Amino acid sequence: MGPASGAAAATCSTDGGPLHRSAGADLSATPEQSDGLLGPAAIRDLAQQLDLRPTKQLGQNFLHDANTIRRIVRTADLSPDDVVLEVGPGLGSLTLGLLGACAHVTAVEIDPRLAEQLPRTVAERTPQWAERLTVVTADALRVTEVPGPPPTALVANLPYNIAVPVLLHLLELLPSLTSALVLVQAEVADRLAAAPGTASYGVPSVKAAWYADVRRAGNVPRPVFWPVPNVDSGLVALTRRPAPPGDRAATFAAVDAAFATRRKGLRAALARWAGSPAAAETRLRAAGIDPTTRGEQLSVTDFARLAATPEVGTDPSGAVAG
Repeated sequence: MGPASGAAAATCSTDGGPLHRSAGADLSATPEQSDGLLGPAAIRDLAQQLDLRPTKQLGQNFLHDANTIRRIVRTADLSPDDVVLEVGPGLGSLTLGLLGACAHVTAVEIDPRLAEQLPRTVAERTPQWAERLTVVTADALRVTEVPGPPPTALVANLPYNIAVPVLLHLLELLPSLTSALVLVQAEVADRLAAAPGTASYGVPSVKAAWYADVRRAGNVPRPVFWPVPNVDSGLVALTRRPAPPGDRAATFAAVDAAFATRRKGLRAALARWAGSPAAAETRLRAAGIDPTTRGEQLSVTDFARLAATPEVGTDPSGAVAG
């Protein structure tokens, strides 16, 4: 297929996720990969051809290790019928690995230079799979539709500063996605996969759990990126499941309020959300939740149940009316 149009975040142009990079890392030449995957020498040559200097603004860190690419594709557990959505393909390292493992790849790239180059790279290195690729020059945070067959799997290497909003946006936008494997900063990976009651549990954990079962799927070492990042990276796997009963927007509003002052008990933390501390307590008790509990103790199902409780009126003094 030829290029298509669509609409993906000013920082989505990335082959590697984390930010805070130094662009001066040296790439030692290695033999070309027999399966067409990009190695350090090929990454260097492509960057020189495009006069590309990786930027922090776009979160550009390019994967250059073929074994890591193979491991990511293997971990994604794709079927020959899967349609993969990739955000920020960059120079195409992961794209080349994905094309041989699925029916189609739709790659969303914000950098026009990289979007234009990607089909050429695929045609040169894996011509047998060139027709499986569609490239969309767009911002993943603003995309409203994806051309071609509905994607069934998201596989992407996301920069830290937009990883969570991009992931949540795409899970909401594309109910056809049944699985996802994303490479993000290790700290973000821990937050996404955290369980209630753990130190890393917070807003990303709860919101991701609305859509899917989430688990850590391994670590990725720093040296496989160019430039080498200053932070560790990790893989997160998501498997779509039905959302809990309730309204997503109302539930997310309660989650945001609960974690805005996460050291407070929910009676105080939800006071503004509910209208007053007394109103918050009334709604918490209606949901079967102890008002002294903190937000990090609640599951996504707890938050959905809380958000579904009736609003409580208050008089001018802040007391619960009626």
